[in-house]
Amino acid sequence: MPAPRRIGLTGGIGSGKSTVLAMLQALGAAAVDADAISRATTAAGGAAIPLIAQRFGADFITPEGALDRARMRERAYGHPEARRELEQIIHPLVGAGIARQVEAAQAAGARCIVFDIPLLVESGRWRAGVERVLVVDCEPQTQVARVVARSALAPDEVRTVIAAQAPRALRLAAADLVICNEGLTLDALRNEVEQAARSFGL
Repeated sequence: MPAPRRIGLTGGIGSGKSTVLAMLQALGAAAVDADAISRATTAAGGAAIPLIAQRFGADFITPEGALDRARMRERAYGHPEARRELEQIIHPLVGAGIARQVEAAQAAGARCIVFDIPLLVESGRWRAGVERVLVVDCEPQTQVARVVARSALAPDEVRTVIAAQAPRALRLAAADLVICNEGLTLDALRNEVEQAARSFGL
C-alpha cells in the first residue's frame, strides 16, 4: 500500500480553515489536529498536567485539574523563559500524539493525511514534514467580521489575534495551493476544496 499523501493545512483565524478541513474529511482525508492534541495535554487529566504542576506549581492548575490558561498566559507574557519551558513540556507530548494519529490513519488505509497546524508557517520543522501546503485565505476585514459574528470577541481583540499570527504574506509565500475563501457560498467553497482534493489523490 503506498504511503498516504501528507498535506499541511493552515490559515488565519476566521479564514474558514476548519470548514475546509471538514470538507476534506468528507472526501476521505484523515485529519490530524495539532491544536486539539495540544489542548488535550493540558485538559483535566492531560499528560502535561503533572509536569506543569511540578515545574510551575499547583497554582497553575485549576480545581478541575486542567491548566489555568489565564494565569499561564499572564506568566508567559511577562516571562519569555516560562513560555519556552511550557513549550518544552507540551511539544514532545503533541509530537507523540500526532505520531499515534498518523500510525492509526496509515493502518486504516488513508490515502491522504491533512495536518491542521496553526504554526505551520512559523515552524520550519512542520514544513519539512508535509509534501504540500494548502492555505485558506481571505481579507483581514473578512476575518474580523467572521470571528466577531461567531464569538464574544470585540473587533480590536480579533485584530490583536490576527497580528499575533503569521503575516498573511508569509502564509501565502509558503503555500503550494491557495483557496481564496472570500465571498464564496458553501457550495462554491466545496467546489474549490474538491478541486484541491483531486490533486491530493482523493
